[in-house]
Amino acid sequence: MKKLHITRAIQAALIAIVMSGFATVARADIKDYEFQLVDQTVKAGPDKTITVRLINKATGKPVPDAVIFATRLDMAPDGMQEMATKITLMPGAEGGSYRFKATFGMAGRWQLSLGAKVQGEAGTVESKLVITAQK
Repeated sequence: MKKLHITRAIQAALIAIVMSGFATVARADIKDYEFQLVDQTVKAGPDKTITVRLINKATGKPVPDAVIFATRLDMAPDGMQEMATKITLMPGAEGGSYRFKATFGMAGRWQLSLGAKVQGEAGTVESKLVITAQK
């Protein structure tokens, strides 16, 4: 009889350990993600490509398959936020990199504002990156 109680106690302990392991699966904080520009400068003009990387700051690894839902490109750094231009997400970038096509109507500093959802994470990654358009 004692052997049966010990066996059941061991089984219950193992089940509890396994279940607690599933409950404590670590997730990253949304603040652990950031966008980074691949190139800080572009030539002014139409149909220029901007490439950014989304990385996990804790691991340094790129983050593929994020859903980018907000984009804006304007001249806010030079005090001209009303000077905005259309920006389009381009397909076919490698894992963790995201490419956009935009027209830089004049030389100066442009602010790229991005909002994205990372698969499996709560919250939104938001970034404001400054790109310099040169003549």
